[in-house]
This record gives sequence, C-alpha cells and structure tokens, in this order.
Amino acid sequence: MTPNNGTLDDYTCSRALILPLISEFTWPIEVRAFLYLFGLLYCFMGVAIIADIFMGAIEKITSTTRKVYLSRGDSQEPEVIEVRIWNDTVANLTLMALGSSAPEILLSIIEIVGNNFESGSLGPGTIVGSAAFNLMGISAVCVAAIPGVESRQIKGLRVFAITAVFSILAYLWLIFVLMGVSKNVVEVWEAVVTFLLFPILVYLAYLADKGFPWNKSRVSATTANGKQIELGSIQPGELEAMVDGHTLTKDGQVDPNELAKWVRHASRMGLTGEDAAKLAAYKLITSKEHSRAWYRIGATRVFSGSKKVQPQLSIKLREVYDAINEHPDADSLGPLIETTPKNKATIEFHAIACAVPESVGRFPITIVRHGKTDNSVSVRVETIDGSAVGGEDFVSLNQVVVFEANEVEKQVTVEILDDTQYEPDEQFYLKLSLTGTKTGKQQDVVLGRISIMEVTVLNDDDPGTITFEERGILVKESVGVAQIPVLRKNGADGEVSVHWRTVDKNAISGKGYIGGEGRLVFKHAEMKRVIEIPISNDMLPDKDECFEVELSEPTGGAVLGSITKLAVTITNDEEFNSVLNRLADMTTANVDSMEVHHNTWTSQIKDAMNVNGGDIENATTSDYVMHFLSFGWKLLFAFVPPAGIWGGWLSFFVSLAVIGALTAIVGDLASIFGCLVGLDDAVTAITFVALGTSLPDLFASRTAAKNEKYADNAIGNVTGSNSVNVFLGLGLPWLIASVYHASKGAEFKVEAGSLGFSITIFTITAVLSLALLVIRRCSAACGRGELGGPLGTRYASAIFLVTLWMAYVILSSLETYGHIKSF
Repeated sequence: MTPNNGTLDDYTCSRALILPLISEFTWPIEVRAFLYLFGLLYCFMGVAIIADIFMGAIEKITSTTRKVYLSRGDSQEPEVIEVRIWNDTVANLTLMALGSSAPEILLSIIEIVGNNFESGSLGPGTIVGSAAFNLMGISAVCVAAIPGVESRQIKGLRVFAITAVFSILAYLWLIFVLMGVSKNVVEVWEAVVTFLLFPILVYLAYLADKGFPWNKSRVSATTANGKQIELGSIQPGELEAMVDGHTLTKDGQVDPNELAKWVRHASRMGLTGEDAAKLAAYKLITSKEHSRAWYRIGATRVFSGSKKVQPQLSIKLREVYDAINEHPDADSLGPLIETTPKNKATIEFHAIACAVPESVGRFPITIVRHGKTDNSVSVRVETIDGSAVGGEDFVSLNQVVVFEANEVEKQVTVEILDDTQYEPDEQFYLKLSLTGTKTGKQQDVVLGRISIMEVTVLNDDDPGTITFEERGILVKESVGVAQIPVLRKNGADGEVSVHWRTVDKNAISGKGYIGGEGRLVFKHAEMKRVIEIPISNDMLPDKDECFEVELSEPTGGAVLGSITKLAVTITNDEEFNSVLNRLADMTTANVDSMEVHHNTWTSQIKDAMNVNGGDIENATTSDYVMHFLSFGWKLLFAFVPPAGIWGGWLSFFVSLAVIGALTAIVGDLASIFGCLVGLDDAVTAITFVALGTSLPDLFASRTAAKNEKYADNAIGNVTGSNSVNVFLGLGLPWLIASVYHASKGAEFKVEAGSLGFSITIFTITAVLSLALLVIRRCSAACGRGELGGPLGTRYASAIFLVTLWMAYVILSSLETYGHIKSF
C-alpha cells in the first residue's frame, strides 16, 4: 500500500481486504493511526491467545503414545513403557513449526489470494523479517539468559546441521528464483521445487535423527501377544529417555514406592501428604523434557494472565522443594538417603521450627553434628524471607559455620527487629547448605533431615503448650524409624521439657517396635521436635499392630495441650500401599490438572473466565491486569473445540481457521497503519508485524534456555522454522498463484527489488550468525556451548547478534526508500 501523502482527502490508505468497516476517511490521520496501532497490538494479543489453543491441540496430537513391552530376560516379566507415535524431529518440523509460524504463513497466503493472485510486500517481508528476528534476536537473548557461567549445547547436532543448511539454502534458492533464469517471474516449476523442499527437509532431518547412516542399531520390543516389533534406531541414552526415570510406573502413573520416599522426606520438614503430593507433581512436571509447544504455551499464558503450565508453589513449599533437591542424586523422584552414613559428618538444625517474641532482640539457633566427628567441616546458614522480610523484621544472615574436630554443636545468632507497629505473627526460614573447598565440594559431610528451620516471630513470652500434632499416625512396617512430631504452641520462651513413654497395645515392644521412654527438651524458642521410635519389620503378613506414645510431666512452666496420647498404627506393606496409592492418585491429579490442553468445553470456559485459570491464591497483579485486557479474546476463543475432542484434530483445524481470519485483519491493520504513518509495507512487515508475531517465541525460547539442559528447544528449532516459513509461507502461495496465472496464459510476476535485497542481506547475516554459533560450540573461551558461557564472550556474542539484526533492518529499510540501490 502506498504511504499517505498527508492530505485529509487521500483515500489511498483505505483500500484493504476487509478494513475499513465504516467510513473514516474524514477523520484526522493522527486519530486513525493511533486507532490502527492499538487495533494491531490488540490483534497480536488475540493471535497469541488463539495460538495457545492451537499449540495445545498440537501438543495433544504429538503426545499420543502406544504401549510397548521390553524384554528383561527369560526369567523376568517384560517392562511396559509408553513410546510417542510422533517422531520428535518430524513433529518439530511439521506441526510445531506450523504452530509457531502459522500467522506468517497464513498472512502470505491470504495476501496473495486477496490481491487477485498478485504478489504483495507484506507477506514475504514478514517471513524474512521474522526469520531475521528469530535467528539473531532470539539467539541473542538466549545466549545471555543462561544463569551463572553455565553453557548449553544443542543435543541434536545432526538435525540442527541439516536444518541450518536448509535455512541458508532456502534463501539462496529464493535469490535464484527472483534474479536467476526467470528474473522477476516465478514459474510453476520454481514454485513446485520451493514447496517440495519442505518434505525433503523433513525426510533428511528424520534420517539424521535416526543416525542414518552412522548408527543402525535396532531395539526389539515384545507386544502383549508375544510378537516382536521394532522400535527403530536407538541412540545412546534414547531408550532411557523413553522411560521417565524412576518417576512413573509401567502404567504411566506415579510409582507409590518412589512417592513413599518423597513423602517421608517431605514429612520430616513438616509437610502434609497433600503438600508432598503437590511437590511430587511439581517435580514430575519440571524434571521431564518438554516440547517447544509447551514453552510457547507457557510464555503466552504468562503475559495473558491465564492458567500457568506448572504448579505455583508457596514460599515455604519452594524452600522445602529446593532443600529436598539439594542432594545431587535427587534429580528425580528416585531413592533418597534413608539412614545416616557413619563415614560422613551429618549436620542439621536441632529443631524443625522455633518461635520468638518480637522483642527478643538476639537469640541463638543450635546446629548439631552427628555421624563422623573427627574432622573439620563447614556449612552455610542463611535466612530466607517469608511473611517476615529481611531488613524490616529481622537482620538477614549469610554465615559459614565451621565445626572443628570433635565439635558436635554450634550456635548462630539471629536478630529480630522490634517496632511499635502492630503486626500478626510472621515467619521466615533458616536454610543450611554445603560449602565448597578450594579443591571442590566437601566429600565428607552431608545435610541431615532438618536442613530448613521455620522461625515464627510472636508477641507472646509464655513457655508454651506441649502437644502432639494429631491423635494418630500410620507407618509402614518397613519404614525403619517412625517420626513422631511434638509441637510447642502458644509461646516458646525459655527451655522446657516433657517426659514421653511408649505403651504397648497389640504391638509389643521388642517385637513390632523398640519402645522406651525419655525426656524431650525444647531449647529456648524451639517449637517442634520429633521422637524417633525404631519399627521392626518381621516380613510377615501380620494384621495391623498398634502402640501409643504418651506425654507427661512438663517442666519449665510449660503445660500439656489437648493431645497427650498418640496412637501409632503399624501396617503391612499391602495396606500402606493403599494409602500411598491415594497419594499417588492425588499427585497424578495434580499433574493432569497442569495439562496444557483442555479436554472439555467446561474446563476451557472456566479457565478463560478466571484469572490465572482460577488459581486466585497465586495470581499476581500483572495477572489481573493482563486478564482484564485479554478477557474478550479468551471468552471468544473458549468456544473453539477443546483438544480433548477427536484427539486434538478438530481443535487443530478450527484454530487454524480462526488464526487465518485474525491474520487477515492483522494484515489490513498493519498495511493501513503503515500507510498512515508513511511506512512502506516492506518496512512495516520486517518491523511491526515480524516482531508482533515473534514475541511469544522470544519468551518461550528464553524460558527454555534457562530451564532445559540442552539448547534444542531454545534455538535448535529456529533454523527449521525459518526453512518451513519459506517452503510453506512462500512455496504454497507462489504455487497457487503461478498455476492460476499459467491457466490464464500469463506470468506470475514477483519483483525482486526490495524483497531480493532484503533476502540477500538476511542470507549474509544468517551465515555470520550460524558461524558464530559454530565458533561458540568449538571454543573453550565461549564455554563450548551455543548458549551461555563466560560473561565476557556471552555478552559480546549477544551484542554481535543484535547488531546483525539491526543492520538487516536498517539496510533493508534504506533500500526500500531508495537510499541504497537495489538489484
């Protein structure tokens, strides 16, 4: 569309496919420009939200699995695993690429069809402009986004090499088409070749993914009827990746045995079974590998105030989760350390929780060591904000505590800040973590069960009330040691103690458990201690056995509470498993609630109507603001068929149609806006439209770069997506238009001009960008990874990539306005 010359009677900026809907020709240009810009930005939000549903359908389709049986030998039952039907590479280059690039592809198709099958500037310019921003802009952000000095490598290097070559080949081919044999004319055979390069790319990338011709190993699986099937070429580690580590059973549900260890570990930190199940679900979601669609959906939901793609944890649950995963072996729901190693020093807090009055000033916290004591070890203790905030309610602490040889107890001092303003009880946390040495991590020290301590600031100086937390607990016969929590409530001033003893019922001390008695001491400000009672496992299918624990004779001014007797029921494994199965069901329900797609219209409409998908407790101010701004789009698109219907395919096609209709409006808004402010369509395409359609990908890639172990989901898909943009976004509409003109005995003209110049500049900058990524992969100075690495080289790389993108935009714009001679 020709830019406006500034006169009010100019109708040039009013000819588009759909818009304008009303007569607006007499309005001031400034008003029209503002309204069109606002409409353009608002429609970009709408495209992102409908793309959320579209990507959810793709995630549903590509996550379809089938069960296969792996033989473990003649004497063992075959193991059942679930294998995705869709190959990841094929899915990424077809449905995933279409999902992220649908607006650009559809814009190009709609522009040509709506322009009487004549070429335009907006569609091709958007495709090239988006490719430039994806490769240079997104890569720059991802290079700089990696935390610390970590680096990320692309894991599927062979596939990336294929897509990178094709991403350059695609634009070299476009230069040949526009300036080669039939200059400024696209012939039918050229359009056919452009389109056919798409399936060729997919096939070659699939072969590279399968290791052809380098790796030809096969893995057989036995089906339920005894027949064998081929799982295909398996790369080292690929078979393990099919099975979700120790987190899922053969039926795809949470393993109760692994969950039991997780729940037991969490319960030592004062969590309920429900909270432990929520943490387990969070672990399952965050530790598994996610697709590009998952990150794209997550990015869209963050800036639209919609339901998040992973559970939201409170401050306390977050700290407990971090503490449980502090051990490097706990990278999944795998086995946790159950007994204290005798050859290592174990350091932990003396109590799980404590409470102090606001006027206490300074008070001591006790840290104890057991296990190995003949060496010198150190541990770091630091404060973590809760409802109480460091610097306002207490003095922040970050201190290294050294235990010299034979020292078993140390104290650190915490200071509470008093003020005259009334405040309710507030909490903060103390956290232990291991320190390093000059030669690396300490090898002879581990953290104990109580590595996080809760501190409550009270306005009460009473000694407190001592009571059990509940009237009964259920323990597994093979638990080893039963943990009986004892609480000190309504005050924590001074040192108090309480006598405890076990009382036989149908469980007899010395047989079902090892009973006894003793005195439990609460030091000043301590609020929670545990009584440990060993449980005997006779490996017999006994009935439930029970004994009691009694509290009596409090000292130090403390009094007994309402629960002074607690029944401990020892169950055999089968009965305890039923309890764990219920917790596993809760965990599975939490995981299922985090699915990125909806199975019913009811859930889809409910999530659309409520901020943060109904999770009001964890909704932020920005969630409310963005939910308000995007509510109209959410409600409208909630009536698109959910992905749970017909395996996601109905939602896929309906969402694609909606994206097409909305893209047509975006094209009109962008074209008229550019005309009103004096921008050529080519410049509008590589700036406003390219950025508007690519921003969700930017946020998705940044999140993937920070969270994933490898760089594939961050930048590995960029080159493939850029190639698909050309082969589908230009190849398909060019094929349609060239056939149409050939049937009329005419030629389909596509002026090289600005488009050819833009493609040439992009090709040069793309080669330089890919060369930088190769250098980063091979150079120790860059951390031998495409992303991250030492701060100096990472920021230099990011600046270089941004400079290339800006050079592309500036040079292409200057050529469009005649300041640089085109081809």
